[in-house]
This record gives sequence, structure tokens and C-alpha cells, in this order.
Amino acid sequence: MAAILVTGAMGFIGSNFVLHWMRQHPHDRVVALDALTYAGNTENVAAVSGLPHFRFVHGDIADAQLIHQLFVEESIDTLVHFAAESHVDRSIADPQAFVRTNVLGTQCLLEAARRGQVRKFVHISTDEVYGSLGDEGYFTETTPLAPNSPYSASKAGSDCLARAYYETFGLPVVITRCSNNYGPYQHPEKLVPTIITQALRDEPIPVYGDGRNVRDWLHVEDHCEAIALAITQGVPGEVYNVGGHNERTNLEVVRTVLAELGKPESLIRFVPDRPGHDRRYAIDASKIGRELGWRPRYTFELGMKQTVEWYSGHTAWWTRWLQREEGT
Repeated sequence: MAAILVTGAMGFIGSNFVLHWMRQHPHDRVVALDALTYAGNTENVAAVSGLPHFRFVHGDIADAQLIHQLFVEESIDTLVHFAAESHVDRSIADPQAFVRTNVLGTQCLLEAARRGQVRKFVHISTDEVYGSLGDEGYFTETTPLAPNSPYSASKAGSDCLARAYYETFGLPVVITRCSNNYGPYQHPEKLVPTIITQALRDEPIPVYGDGRNVRDWLHVEDHCEAIALAITQGVPGEVYNVGGHNERTNLEVVRTVLAELGKPESLIRFVPDRPGHDRRYAIDASKIGRELGWRPRYTFELGMKQTVEWYSGHTAWWTRWLQREEGT
């Protein structure tokens, strides 16, 4: 029976991973750590919160004493690190918070994992660390890091620290870099939930610039399966790109959701582009397919349809988020 520490476990991808892992490994001990910032929600893991092998800890990944205590109390042998400040616009407004959590917090975890002699440390990163692509080509695991926002720069810094702990101390670190995730429990500030929740309320949908920025879209459940493989089969010191093979412009994503909901495209409102907005991301995920046998199961159309259905059926969940953000 493994003892797994999952950081950022109440966030979007982290909570989906907790649910996924506990379905597949019901006898493993899962310690879910989260600071419960604006993006954390304990409701996300309600389905497992009462199980005997699950423990939630409210805490900060930069709290070295707490992290050390968890390693001692729980005999942690695997760490899956999701916790991060991740919203680009917020990183432009407050870069320091991103450096503290994403860089210093990651170093704190790496050091605790080194001292605790974990069997595997899986560091969850993003394709944004590679910067922006032109109209052709794909990010591979050997693409140089060229971050363009405070958020992606802080994630690139954490990636470098993770790699350094492998090279210097032999810590069994595996890094995964994913494309844009979507699916259940994603905070309403992100693109897909914004489109859905605004459309459901017949409110204008903001689209940056000309809407032609391209992203590769990955269903969160496919991502969770890739992370599970990184835990069980990933080779220490290696990086694995995880992509959905679903390149779409932002405008195409908006139009897909509106069509699914039967809403008019007149809801679209183009707004001034944000600073440093990368034009295109696209991932070459052949390595994880070739070496670990991973393949995405969701097509873009099926994944978006199911995601729209989830948000349409969970209005109370996202309405509470919006009311808290709006202070009502």
C-alpha cells in the first residue's frame, strides 16, 4: 500500500487526480494538501472525503515544518505536485505570489522529499514554459524553455529546481508538461468554464485579441491517466509532454460551446489582448505514448460535450464560486 502526498489536491486537476487515483487504487493512503486559496474547493473531493484512506490537510507547500511533519506522520513514499498559482492574468498583477508558491514552495517539497527518500516525485508542469510557437511545429521535451509571462517563468523555475534535485541528489523526479486542460471542477476564471457559465446566463463572452490564439486541449481525465503512468512507469530524470492532439483557436472553442448550448455567437465580445499573450501552443506527446503506452481517450467534441453537460448540471457549484469572487 502506497502513501501518496498530493499537493494542490483541492484544485481543478489535483482533485480530479485524487478521485481518479482512489478509484484505481482504493487501498492506497492519499494525503491531500491544499492551502485553499481562491482556486481550492473541498467540495471537489466530496466523493472520497469520508473514506478511511483519505486525509485532507489544510496547509501551505512553503511551510517547511508542516511538510516535514507530514512526511514523518504519514511515511510518504510518493509525492505528486500540482500546487501552483496558475492564472496568467493574476501573475501579471502580482508576480511575487507566483514566485513564492511556484518556486519557493516547490523547493520546500523537493527538500522534504529528498530527506524522506521518496520513491517518486512527479512534478506537474505546463507547456507554457516553452513559450510561443509559430504556425508550424510542436513542443518536444527537448524544446528550450522560453517563458513569456510571470506565471510560466515561475513554472520554468520550478522545473529547473526539480531537474536539479535529480541531477544533484538523485531524487527520483519525473516532470510532466501538459497542454490546456478542461473538464469538471475547473475554476470559472478559466476559458472553457467562463464560456459555459457566461453563455448559460446569456452574458457577453470576452475573447482576447482576434481570438486566433491556438491551444492544444486535453481532457483532465486523460491527463490523470498520464500522471498515473508517470508514477508507476515514469523514468526518473525524464520529462513527458502530455497533449490532447486537439489544436483549436480560442474562437473555435467559444463557437463549439455556444453551438452545444444552442446560444448565439452574438454573445462574443472581443477585448484588448493581454500583455505577452503567446500565439500558439502545440505538444508532441509521442514520447509518453511510445515509452509509457499513453493515449488520450477523449476527442475534442466528446470532451467538450461532456464538460458542457457537467457545468449545466452543476450550476450551484459554479454559482457559489462566482458569488464569492463578486463578493455577493
